[in-house]
Amino acid sequence: MQRLGQGLLLLVLGCLPVPCRGQETPNFVVIFADDLGFGDLAAYGNRHIRTPNLDRMAREGIRLTSFYAQNVCGPSRAALLTGSYPIRVGEPGNAKNAHTVLHPDERTIAEVLKPQGYVGGLIGKWHLAGGGGHERGRGTGPYNPDLMPNSQGFEYFFGTPSHNGTTREVQPGGWKTELMRNEEVLESPTDLDLLTRRYTQEAVAFLERNRDRPFFLYLAHTMPHVPLGVSPMFKGRSVRGLYGDVVEELDWSVGEVLGTLVRLGLDDRTLVVFTSDNGPWIEGHLGDHGGSAEPLRGFKMSTWEGGLRVPGIFRWPGRIAPGQTSDQIASTLDLLPTFAALAGAGLPADRPIDGLDLGPWLLGDSARSPRQRFYYFAFTHLQAVRDGRWKLVLERPENPPWTSWYGRMIDAVTAPQLYDLELDWGESRNVAAQNDDVVARLMRLAESVRAEIGDFDRIGSDARFFDTGAVRPRMGAWRK
Repeated sequence: MQRLGQGLLLLVLGCLPVPCRGQETPNFVVIFADDLGFGDLAAYGNRHIRTPNLDRMAREGIRLTSFYAQNVCGPSRAALLTGSYPIRVGEPGNAKNAHTVLHPDERTIAEVLKPQGYVGGLIGKWHLAGGGGHERGRGTGPYNPDLMPNSQGFEYFFGTPSHNGTTREVQPGGWKTELMRNEEVLESPTDLDLLTRRYTQEAVAFLERNRDRPFFLYLAHTMPHVPLGVSPMFKGRSVRGLYGDVVEELDWSVGEVLGTLVRLGLDDRTLVVFTSDNGPWIEGHLGDHGGSAEPLRGFKMSTWEGGLRVPGIFRWPGRIAPGQTSDQIASTLDLLPTFAALAGAGLPADRPIDGLDLGPWLLGDSARSPRQRFYYFAFTHLQAVRDGRWKLVLERPENPPWTSWYGRMIDAVTAPQLYDLELDWGESRNVAAQNDDVVARLMRLAESVRAEIGDFDRIGSDARFFDTGAVRPRMGAWRK
């Protein structure tokens, strides 16, 4: 009866049961950098890279200092779009890939918002469809269209289906980064120096085309993932070298998006989020082509803070109070339920979602973030848990064989370690011996996470498997 009454009211008001522009339905823009570290922006303490647009965005909104993604590319994108820890997310054939392959039955932000009349646009890097064949140049065939953005709620896709390589520079005859529009391959390989500029132009065009309807724009930059690329306008400008040039062009891109929203009269109707998929890739062969996690410990692929704690800036003029900095915990997991609540969209009722609605806190109706806990996974391996100020790092071997190829970045922990993250961002002082009660409580929390979500040697009770047949193989139990 209540739903019928709401439907009649909408018809009386001249509106179908989807949001009308006159009702000030919010738009959403997520700008997602790739391998940008916590310490790579001036707003987060960098003294060598100029980021005036992101600095302004931080001044005009809220800058978060305990904002978490995941520790590597594919899982991080799956977590953002589904609101779920990647170990929980369903994949084709009930497998579990090091880079998550999103099952068609998973529901993305774009799919959740679509019934409310939203148009979804993905400009940039997808990396949720597996290896594919185009960029390999080996004739293995195109990407499965059922696994690509146009089948996952996005009306428009312009970008790259996968990452752009693993080497410091582009290798002739090596990895090919292809550029696509929807399901059409435009270039293989594409020019990495022009990607940031072309993504930005496409993002501006998407905003212009959809100014009169609610939209979700997911601008997932390829940079500053190696091999680095930057346009001639920014090449050689930064004292931080090529890496600084690349980040300064990303900052320009943010300015173009924000300026377009102002020009189109959409600024106060649009929540803009800027963040990164993981911490900086710091490995010997990359040299100065990797970023900075300072003052945090660790880097991409690790589960120290520098691997998952990333810049997080939220801006919504007139709704989010300007000039805020907060060390309250939040995550990319929380974007889906936050956007859904603001748009009046329902969450999937047939599956658990790990994200939480940040809306009341961001808009000033609550003094505290709803997220007080965060769980640190490397592939399927639970390596740490955070509850409030406390982080418990769990025992593990060096380079665990069940953490896939990024195990090489994981060091040994011979006994549980406890860190007070309010006082010790750099995880330099293990206080486990002085806090037996906290260690015991967080060990119990870790066991509950293993039971529900899973671990490398067990399947969680609420893990999702959409296909018939066997579930992912266990990776083998660790024995000391």
